[in-house]
Amino acid sequence: MAGHSQFKNIMHRKGRQDAARSKLFGKLAREITVSAKMGLPDPAMNPRLRAAVIAARAENMPKDNIDRAIKKATGGEAESYDEIRYEGYGPGGVAVIVEASHTCMTIRGIRKPDSICTTSAMRGTFRTNESTRAELMALINSRR
Repeated sequence: MAGHSQFKNIMHRKGRQDAARSKLFGKLAREITVSAKMGLPDPAMNPRLRAAVIAARAENMPKDNIDRAIKKATGGEAESYDEIRYEGYGPGGVAVIVEASHTCMTIRGIRKPDSICTTSAMRGTFRTNESTRAELMALINSRR
């Protein structure tokens, strides 16, 4: 029977798992880099970095990747991850605060039409939560 190779099934399953793990490790490394840049690069002296390292170790991120992310923050390599906070008002006068630690989240990057900051790239920056969404909807409805 065609398409029923055990090797192919294992290969495709591992490919999906590796892609998900790679995406998670990238997010964790970015958080470690931002934390190390904001304070000391020593986890014993920087509580935010310590929490990021603990979260990375909980997800089985290799120690080499953690060390590389810390060195990236102190060495000043090519990419720069800074934490940015945007504050504004939405429809109905609802206050909106957006915290992001992404390279494309700059005013120039958002306004520039040919930048790499696409809608799908920005969508990954924002975390949505059902309880947050419910609180926001309650706030909007109370203002009406």
